[in-house]
Amino acid sequence: MLRWLIGGGREPQGLAEKSPLQTIGEEQTQNPYTELLVLKAHHDIVRYLVRLDDYRFASAGDDGIVVVWNAQTGEKLLEFSGHTQKITAIITLPCLETCEEKNQLILTASADRTVIEWDCDTGRQVQKVSCFQSTVKCLAVLQRLDVWLSGGNDLCVWNRKLDLLCKTSHLSDTGISALIEIPKNCVVAAVGKELIIFRLVAPTEGSLGWDILEVKRLLDHQDNILSLLNVDDVSFVSGSHVGELIVWDTLGWTVQACERNFWDPSPQLDAQREIKLCQKPNDVSIRHLTWDEENVFVAVGRGLYVYNLQMKRVIACQKTAHDSSVLHVVKLPNRQVISCSEDGSVRIWELREKQQLSVEPVPTGFFNMWGFGRVNKQASHPVKKQQENATSCSLELIGDLIGHSSSVEMFLYFEDHGLVTCSADHLIILWKNGERESGLRSLKLFQKLEENGDLYLSV
Repeated sequence: MLRWLIGGGREPQGLAEKSPLQTIGEEQTQNPYTELLVLKAHHDIVRYLVRLDDYRFASAGDDGIVVVWNAQTGEKLLEFSGHTQKITAIITLPCLETCEEKNQLILTASADRTVIEWDCDTGRQVQKVSCFQSTVKCLAVLQRLDVWLSGGNDLCVWNRKLDLLCKTSHLSDTGISALIEIPKNCVVAAVGKELIIFRLVAPTEGSLGWDILEVKRLLDHQDNILSLLNVDDVSFVSGSHVGELIVWDTLGWTVQACERNFWDPSPQLDAQREIKLCQKPNDVSIRHLTWDEENVFVAVGRGLYVYNLQMKRVIACQKTAHDSSVLHVVKLPNRQVISCSEDGSVRIWELREKQQLSVEPVPTGFFNMWGFGRVNKQASHPVKKQQENATSCSLELIGDLIGHSSSVEMFLYFEDHGLVTCSADHLIILWKNGERESGLRSLKLFQKLEENGDLYLSV
């Protein structure tokens, strides 16, 4: 494995002591990403990547520009300049099946309180909206209704022509932090500690137009909600600043399951001598969620957790997967998981099954898994019997990609074309499968020799 270092070494950020972080040597036989291309176009933090198709992606960040790249060659295709401040959200706008023109469109929101629609095929700015009263922090597309939503201090509904269809009243000064679609023309908005369910009402004969109705407020979280994930048509998941993971029923809007890691800043002075020092709030924040139709993969502080939706429990974890907070996690088709962190690292993990052989019951909940408190053996005896034969899993480190010198904000997986990462060091890195790229180069060389007739002369 080639280990690249660009712009200095990687230093753990904000650690009071050396963490028991897993390490891997130079020989990384299961890590295919042994080549990289460094892409330079931005001059500030690159926070967002969005996939446009099988070979293109767009990047955006604090410099206010959007760049379109070729994921196969690393070629810069287009650059959009229209925002005057940092970009705060980006999303693709799918084309209508009935539309003859199939140009790829994207929407970008900015701290300059504008949203711009871009054509990624022609490079032109299609339309711009400048009527927002606050910064738009998140965007969502409801393809079934052919509308898109913007979330700031209020929630707005727009059509493809960027006409405002309806909006809510002022929700909060903190604004909407996350937004997802759920069935029955409803959306879930995370506003501080609350989840607010809105229903979109399309115009009917005799009606005045679109309407957006608040139908439910869910107040089960103890702190601000940072992440939302729609896992299927019957449930969605939310994660908070203090490590709370809640699985919700999308039809009744009730709690199906919950994993909590309560953070108590006061010192523990009781008889329980095994209680460890409290974690800082940032150490347990759930920054990102993803899933694979069976498990939810959760970035909790510096760690990674795998939560099984059917068993309603954590089946695998790495408490110190990185030196600093994990910002993004993706599950690959081959039971591999990739994570990136504020410490500048990108790591590859493999989810492996193992037989549960421990005598002690497996503690459920992030609270116990971080080492807080003692398990009541008598009360948990039935749980122990049930879990003695249960299959658990482990997350094994199989690759470590070192190339960025600062926080890696997120990444995209492009199958055969490799992995794309963006960072606070202003760089984008395209990681390639070294063996595959070497084979492609050899094939091109032979094809060129054959075209020139040199191959037969040498034989």
